[in-house]
Amino acid sequence: MTRRESADTPIFQLLADDYARRILLAADREPRTAKELREVCDASLSTVYRRLSTLQEYGLVEEHSTVGDDGSHRRRFETTLEAIHVEVADGELSLSIDTRDELADNFTALWSDIRDATR
Repeated sequence: MTRRESADTPIFQLLADDYARRILLAADREPRTAKELREVCDASLSTVYRRLSTLQEYGLVEEHSTVGDDGSHRRRFETTLEAIHVEVADGELSLSIDTRDELADNFTALWSDIRDATR
């Protein structure tokens, strides 16, 4: 999915934030818990949770619940970000953000295409 943003939107400020960028990079390598992100990003746990919340608002991070070997529930966070494109044209700055689609959305689109092709 591609989304376009103008330079005056808050997402520019979010992406300019060092902690948000560190979280996106760490969660892109593999899904991580908030505690793991805290260690990788050298940030307080409250900072990590605030940034994760904002990144989730913009659809740049997804949360997955897992159950550990000891039966404890853990939340892992993974980036949905695929690419960021910045464009300068006609004196304006714009940003397009590509995110990964959900597997269910991909399956639904594929099924719709197959169904439409057989009609």
